[in-house]
Amino acid sequence: MAPDPPGPRSARVLAARRLRRPTARRVRGQFLAEGPQAVTAGLAAGALREIFVGSSAVDRYGELVHTAGIPVRVVSDDAVASLSETVTPQGVVALAEYPHHRIADLGEPRLVAICVDTQDPGNAGTIVRSADAAGADAVVFAGSSVDPFGGKAVRASAGSIFHLPVVTDIGVDDAVRQLRDHGCRIVATTPLAPRDIDTAQDAGELDTPTGWLFGNEARGLPRATVVSADAVLRVPVYGQAESLNLAVATAICLYASARAQARLGSGAAGVGGGERL
Repeated sequence: MAPDPPGPRSARVLAARRLRRPTARRVRGQFLAEGPQAVTAGLAAGALREIFVGSSAVDRYGELVHTAGIPVRVVSDDAVASLSETVTPQGVVALAEYPHHRIADLGEPRLVAICVDTQDPGNAGTIVRSADAAGADAVVFAGSSVDPFGGKAVRASAGSIFHLPVVTDIGVDDAVRQLRDHGCRIVATTPLAPRDIDTAQDAGELDTPTGWLFGNEARGLPRATVVSADAVLRVPVYGQAESLNLAVATAICLYASARAQARLGSGAAGVGGGERL
């Protein structure tokens, strides 16, 4: 008779569960990636160290389990559910290496999103996903932003957290300075700006390497940050909506730059670049 798989109180599962806390993630240099999409992306990036799969999900994820090339721990369904932060766990969770990307390592970026004091993890993950789709070189979470390697943010990124550099633990002024030093024009976004992104795009202002500044969901960007930018633009609203969700506005701005750069034949420097648009 086969022994019961390890449960929620097993040492390995308890150690992994601690990674649901931001401090534990930073101290151990690891984070949790839940679901087949995130696990597959993490494996392709060589970023995973261990996989936990629920006993009833082994057959469902058979190919992933047998081709992972890293340790796969079959645990009880309750154990893998204890690692999840969702109402309906997907039965597979991996331990991933916490990256420590720096702006200094980006080379000559052409398109970067700088998120200032972003608080909603769903927005953070969706911004990473949108930046990946737009071919951006990186996403920077500056100031007091939420940890983009938390469970909800990782899920919202749909695997994109493993596709491009995500920079954390940096001040806003420092991020702006470093990106300027790397040749980026800094563009702040605010609904009160006198000019919109369509006007700027028509004028050819988005053709050059750009670092887009996006503010907090409720407060927007600090005035000092807006004043320090090379340009200040808004996303045009043609209907009656008061404003756009942060992640939606971010996607619109990044794609505006990506389209402008692609028309020049340069493309954004991310994987696939302009050819994906």
